[in-house]
Amino acid sequence: MRAAVLGAPIAHSLSPALHRAAYAALGLDWQYDAIEVAAGGLEEFVRTLGREWVGLSLTMPLKQEVLPLLHERTRLVEITGAANTVLLRDGERHGHNTDVHGMVAALREAGVERIERAALIGAGATAASAVVALHDLGCHQVRVLARSEQRAKALEPVAAAMGVELRYGELHPLELEDRWPQLVVSTVPAGALDGFGSDPSADVPLLDVVYAPWPTPLAQAYLAAGATVVGGAQMLLHQAAAQVELMTGRNAPLEAMRLALA
Repeated sequence: MRAAVLGAPIAHSLSPALHRAAYAALGLDWQYDAIEVAAGGLEEFVRTLGREWVGLSLTMPLKQEVLPLLHERTRLVEITGAANTVLLRDGERHGHNTDVHGMVAALREAGVERIERAALIGAGATAASAVVALHDLGCHQVRVLARSEQRAKALEPVAAAMGVELRYGELHPLELEDRWPQLVVSTVPAGALDGFGSDPSADVPLLDVVYAPWPTPLAQAYLAAGATVVGGAQMLLHQAAAQVELMTGRNAPLEAMRLALA
């Protein structure tokens, strides 16, 4: 059986190491690859897949591009407008979102069990998943820091569906140095905050979804302050474990997968 992670660029992806470690631990003779598929190329790719394919992992912008190609979507996909996982069954494509689980599980593993207020950097598809994850941690007030308030307001349908109140702020270091947020989540890609600068509080944890290169300048600032920092590799581990369970129908060997990140 076959599965793969798709995106562009994709050579840096840790997904193959995680999924292959899971297959080995489960005794499955399955194949998992990283395949370059650029924006606009997903439909042609999926229509060529044979019956040996069981699933796909998707990176941006394919998480949104896949939506019209799905025969079925979970409620989480409907709410977030993003599917990072496609199950291939009997000629049909079923969309799932495991990013939310990845964020929640990674934060809880780091001791962040419940919060009420959070700051969210970014307003794209990963930020939409973050709004749901924050809700699952008890958060009902999220201040969105994006390049423009208009872009930030794209998250309003997700927030409304989850009963989360959105506030808006400037993407500015001072917004991250006050004591209002109990957690900061950065969903922007590598390099987006280079030169941003911040002097954070040690009492405010950070989740930064980037895992390569690591640590990001933002993560370095939080680490230097003595704050709890959760990196994208931990989120990736837990969302990949959820994908393994969806694709194989078996419990994911989490510790074997964790060793693959070492």
